[in-house]
Amino acid sequence: MRQQARSGEGLTRRQLLLGGAASGALLLALPGRLWARDALPAALQAALRTSPLVYICPLQRDGSESRCHAEVWFVPDGEDLLVTTPPERWRARALATGLVTARLWVGDHGRWDRSGGAFRAAPSTLARGSRDDDPKVRVRALALFGSKYAAEWGKWGPRFRKGLADGSRVLLRYRPIQPRPVQP
Repeated sequence: MRQQARSGEGLTRRQLLLGGAASGALLLALPGRLWARDALPAALQAALRTSPLVYICPLQRDGSESRCHAEVWFVPDGEDLLVTTPPERWRARALATGLVTARLWVGDHGRWDRSGGAFRAAPSTLARGSRDDDPKVRVRALALFGSKYAAEWGKWGPRFRKGLADGSRVLLRYRPIQPRPVQP
């Protein structure tokens, strides 16, 4: 088997495992590249790679926007966005009451209520939200937040970490919903 690996005819089990581990580490180190290439429009993918903020608005059961909007930090996790928030904030409360669909705009236009609606021109998507209580996802999310927001992480990192541990913060996952083609 080792002779095959040296001659290029095959890989040993060890080489295969090490290669897989290295690939996984590379994916974690490149969070902006975790988004599925074909799943989201190019403008939205570009905004997700460069923007520090996402604007979130839960949708009412009839599909209309709620009055609640906010700009928040986010990190990609596969095709999803992760945000962290106190459980009493409307983002978490909306999900708890069954309002799981939200509109997301990606860009930095400052505070939503002072932007004059400028965030509405940013690339956007509909997304399905859920709470994510998986401890492994929390660890990964904290590492991704720390990498993306390195300049502010000295202040916010301990707050996020402590909050997720003691329940004063929750981790929310937003999965983009692909628009369906309209049938004639």
